[in-house]
Amino acid sequence: VQFIRATQRFSRAAPRYVEASLVKKLEELGIGRPSTYAPTISTVQKRGYVEKKELDGEERAFTVLELANNTITKSSKTEITGREKNKLFPTDIGMVVTDFLIENFAHILDYHFTAEVEGQFDLIAQGKMNWTAMLTAFYKPFHDSVEHTLENSDRATGERELGIHPVSNKKIIARIGRFGPMIQVGDEKEDGEKPTFASLLKSQSIQTISLEEALELFKLPRTVGEYEGEIIKANIGRFGPYVQIGKLFVSLKKEDDPMTVTLERAIELVIEKREVEANKLIKTFDERADVQLLNGRYGPYLKIGKDNFKLPKGTVADGLSLEECLAIAADEKNAPKKKFPKKKK
Repeated sequence: VQFIRATQRFSRAAPRYVEASLVKKLEELGIGRPSTYAPTISTVQKRGYVEKKELDGEERAFTVLELANNTITKSSKTEITGREKNKLFPTDIGMVVTDFLIENFAHILDYHFTAEVEGQFDLIAQGKMNWTAMLTAFYKPFHDSVEHTLENSDRATGERELGIHPVSNKKIIARIGRFGPMIQVGDEKEDGEKPTFASLLKSQSIQTISLEEALELFKLPRTVGEYEGEIIKANIGRFGPYVQIGKLFVSLKKEDDPMTVTLERAIELVIEKREVEANKLIKTFDERADVQLLNGRYGPYLKIGKDNFKLPKGTVADGLSLEECLAIAADEKNAPKKKFPKKKK
C-alpha cells in the first residue's frame, strides 16, 4: 500500500422536512388526502407549532490522517455543519403540545389510526360501512379520554429546571408562558413571592437554554445610552426584541441583538421609526385629538379612538373636515352588515 487517507466523519441527524418531503412522508404513512396536505402544513405553521427557518451553520474542525512513504501525517481541516435553508423546525410550544397529546391521546396520535380512519371513510363512500356506527365506535372512548384528561391532567408548560439563581438562591425555570417561551426565577407557591420573568430570544429554546444564558436574559432591560435627553433601553417583549425611548417602542431587526445593540444603531432605528410614524399621519384635529386620518397598508383611513373606518372611494383624506370624518364613521356604523352565504357542508 503506497497511500492511505483516513478522514474523520461525524454522524448526521436525519434531514429536516421541507413542505415537499413532509407531503411525501404523509403519503407514505397514509395520512390525509391531496386536498388536505397543504391546509395541514399551513395550519401547524399558523398556530406556531412549526416555523420555517434558515440556519447559517457553524464551522467545525475535522482531522485527516495520511500514510505515505511509511510516514503518517496529521492535518486539521474545517467544514460547515448545521446549515439549513427553508426547513421546518418544531417550536417550543409545538413540542410541548405534541408531548401532551401523546401522553393523553396516544391512540389518536398513532399514525396507523389516521390511516385506518381514512380507509373507513373510503368504505363509507362505497356504501360498505355504516357511518353512524363508525362515529359511535370512535366517539364514546374518545369522549371518555377527553373527560379524563380535563379532570386529571395539569396544564402543559414544558417546565424545565435550569438551576439556582446565584444571588436570590431561587430556582430558575424555563417554560411556556402566556406569551410564549420564558424564563422564571422563583416559585410563588414555594417562596410566597411573585416570580420574575424574562422572555427568550427567538434563537433560544426552553429545551436547550443553559443556566448561564438564562442569567444573561435577566440583565434586560439594558440601558443602551442617551439620546435627546432621554434614556434608550433594549429589552425583549411579547413581540420580540426592541429598543425604547420615552413612549416609543421600536422592534429590532433580525440581525440586531438586544444584548449587544449599540447606541448608534439604536438611534438609527429610532429615527427610522419616527420617519415612518410621521409619514403615517395625514391630519389631526385640535377639537378632537382622538380623530386621526392616517396612511395604512391599503391607503388612507380614518381612526377614532381604537376604531378604524374606511374612507369612501375617491375621498381626498387631507381635505376632510372633522364633521365629515364623524359623518363617515356614523354612516359606516349605521350601514347594514353584509351577509355572506353559508358554506355548504
